[in-house]
Amino acid sequence: MSGIDALQSVRFVTKDGKRFAVVTAENWQALIDWLEDVEDIQIAREAFAKLRAANGSRRKARWRRWSSVEDELG
Repeated sequence: MSGIDALQSVRFVTKDGKRFAVVTAENWQALIDWLEDVEDIQIAREAFAKLRAANGSRRKARWRRWSSVEDELG
């Protein structure tokens, strides 16, 4: 299910004068996954824009070498 599908599945209820959005746990997870993907895409776009501005030089764009970060992520 896409994030848009999950958003369209939202149901609204009113209790004690307050309005609540209700989604299933599966749809909630789909929304979280979708938002994380959107965030990752933005990070990648910014990184590649820096690389373009550095004329393709990873060093000038301040990209770190995989060997320097591999242990941090593992």
